[in-house]
Amino acid sequence: MSSDKKPLHTPLTRRSMLKASAATAAIGSAPLIFSSKAHAYANEPKGSDVILGFNVPQTGAYADEGADELRAYELAVEHLNGGGDGGMMNTFSSKALKGNGILGRKVGYVTGDTQTKPDAARASAKSMIEKDGAIMITGGSSSGVAVAVQGLCQEVGVIFMAGLTHSNDTTGKDKKANGFRHFFNSYMSGAALAPILGENYGTDRRAYHLTADYNWGYTTEEAVRTSTEAMGWETVAAVKTPLTQTDFSSYVAPVQASGADVLVLNHYGANMVNSLTSAVQFGLRNAQANGKNFEIIVPLYSRLMAKGDGENVKGIFCSTNWHWSLQDEGSQAFVKSFGEKYGFPPSQAAHTCYVQTLLYADACERAGTHNPCGVAEALEGFEFDGLGNGKTLYRAEDHQCFKDVLVVKGKENPSSEFDLLEIVEVTPAAKVTYDAKIFGGELGTCNAG
Repeated sequence: MSSDKKPLHTPLTRRSMLKASAATAAIGSAPLIFSSKAHAYANEPKGSDVILGFNVPQTGAYADEGADELRAYELAVEHLNGGGDGGMMNTFSSKALKGNGILGRKVGYVTGDTQTKPDAARASAKSMIEKDGAIMITGGSSSGVAVAVQGLCQEVGVIFMAGLTHSNDTTGKDKKANGFRHFFNSYMSGAALAPILGENYGTDRRAYHLTADYNWGYTTEEAVRTSTEAMGWETVAAVKTPLTQTDFSSYVAPVQASGADVLVLNHYGANMVNSLTSAVQFGLRNAQANGKNFEIIVPLYSRLMAKGDGENVKGIFCSTNWHWSLQDEGSQAFVKSFGEKYGFPPSQAAHTCYVQTLLYADACERAGTHNPCGVAEALEGFEFDGLGNGKTLYRAEDHQCFKDVLVVKGKENPSSEFDLLEIVEVTPAAKVTYDAKIFGGELGTCNAG
């Protein structure tokens, strides 16, 4: 089903995506008053339906990721409501989900466009909570958005199941008791990538960083710099680029004269596609510097970006949260369900959002309530398997998931437009696990509204 692309302030944008049969009645009942006197907890479901809020970038540089997230959310709702083949509900180590909705209520949903802007994302989420009765908010493809929406959810008393957010901040200095992240983070990318880069490019390298000018870019640059400098690399320069930038030629032009022999592109989505294109046009893929082949590194990558980059991605190392070629039972069940519904394999963004929806529903079932504090308690310290990436822990101290991390590179001879990346290393979770205190912040206490 296609999404309505009207401006965020238009009510139809949210209400056009309702899937539950009785959702109209739920919307018309003024579902939320932020007062514990009015309800036992914020947006406590009263009828036969429960509404989830899917807040994704439908416009802007990360719109391709957002489109795949919506596809995954629709599939998850279908499976939760007993439709389709059940996907990863069949492989999930927890067996609490029965295909009869969540706690017997049919699952419906509403959507909003984050525009990859924190203020717009927060306004969209607020509207879904206040006007549509969303009891859980999820989605996004930007850490700036995730931090903003997670803060809102903490304030009003609903659960936030983060979508694609890679900055350390989300479960570091900006962590919240009502927020949970299944996606990996910048620290994990640096820890997984550095050994592979050392093996393939040596420990005597000079790196030039181009970095998206917001918190994800900052923490990713820091993680890669820290991990590569620890093995002997030198950082020549680190230049910030606007998130709205589309032409990166003026940023790439100075690189070859800088003395660097590695370019690190701390960009994502369309920004990454455009910056890599500029680097190739300036001849960096075939350049020599300091007696070495010039190399390009992309710390965070996805199948969608690889498709946009085409030939340019060949041989480039990067990290990713999940890839459709994984052969575990859960991953292949999801690939089958998604592929049969949409005609192509899912991205890491789709995987993350599908899994987060199932994890929320499962926590409600295990807790026996939609009360956000009961759900949070069920998720804290939860260990599970069968959802891809092997055994996974939702750490209680910071609500960060720990699981295996993938290092991939662009295939030299892809077999199709989807077969563009190959897994070169599965880094065990133990090698990317860190002390919860290193990034600061206070988790605080759960807010039920």
